[in-house]
Amino acid sequence: MAWFYLALAVVFEIAFALGTNATKGFTKVWPSLFTVVAAAGGIFFLSLALKTLDVGVGYTIWTGLGSIGTVILGALIYKEKITLPKVLSFASIILGVITLKIASGL
Repeated sequence: MAWFYLALAVVFEIAFALGTNATKGFTKVWPSLFTVVAAAGGIFFLSLALKTLDVGVGYTIWTGLGSIGTVILGALIYKEKITLPKVLSFASIILGVITLKIASGL
């Protein structure tokens, strides 16, 4: 269940990051409420995952996959550019996540 909770935490993390952009400095009510709920959901599900997973593994995967998802969806939703350095950085994060998962014995 820990990996399922972590996956949910990643989804909420991505929603939080994308929602933060939509708040326009927390001047828009609905995007701001969405962002606060998404942040709370991400932290809640991360805390459930960390009951079983090492904090170093769980937090790194949460932030890493959250970052990748945010950049990809940011490109799709907000038309942000994905450059070669970004792609190489994503590859490094993915390799790191795979290595952490192997190192944690799961």
